[in-house]
Amino acid sequence: MRINKALAAAGVCSRRAADELIASGTVLVNGQPAEPGMQVSANDEVTVEGRAVALPLGQRTTFTYLLCNKPRKYVSTASDPQGRRTVLDLVPAAHADTRLYPVGRLDYDSEGLILLTNNGELTHRLTHPSHHLPKTYRVSVAGPVSEKQLQTFRAGMTLAEGDKVAPVGVEIIKGARNGGDSTLLEMVLIQGLNRQIRRMCRDVGLEVKRLVRIGQGPLKLGSLRPGECRLLRENETTALLRDSGLAKPGKD
Repeated sequence: MRINKALAAAGVCSRRAADELIASGTVLVNGQPAEPGMQVSANDEVTVEGRAVALPLGQRTTFTYLLCNKPRKYVSTASDPQGRRTVLDLVPAAHADTRLYPVGRLDYDSEGLILLTNNGELTHRLTHPSHHLPKTYRVSVAGPVSEKQLQTFRAGMTLAEGDKVAPVGVEIIKGARNGGDSTLLEMVLIQGLNRQIRRMCRDVGLEVKRLVRIGQGPLKLGSLRPGECRLLRENETTALLRDSGLAKPGKD
């Protein structure tokens, strides 16, 4: 099997990303830098950035999809140099031996839906700017929110750092008119800028008190409790692969 296809099948990354890793010299086969297009077998020892990779050669690749409700104070990476807890610490024991990766990021102080999988091609699709699925958030902000602030979000804006933000769908779920303590907003984003909601709110004078992702594409957080994970249902997997362009449209 070609090395890039083998790395994708192992859940390391997409084929395109594998080609980039190979070009960077961080993929070794039997201790030597891998070459583009080279073939590998089950007898070869493959490492990526110093970590051994088990290649699922000669067997059908089985992908795992876990929906996780990330609590606050967890990082959404596979490891953390500061020793903080990661979303992989939430993976049930039954899937502890599966090489899972978080799809995208969710801030340390944010909560909610994050997908964990060993499908490298899907991970690439869902994190690439051209394939972002809409993400839905419930955002609690201090005090009332004006119509002018809502219209700024809906029209699109340029952040203080210079990043341009596409129009955001936003509605007031529970208002804090007349000097109330907080307002609950529902926001739908089609971009994946770093800390986008917090920066948007900052720039219109709103303080974020709590931020929870409740949906991504066809996936919904539902009643899943903080810290819990569950396997995607068959219809959810079908819809996710379809919406990400990895399966033909059809009935679930």
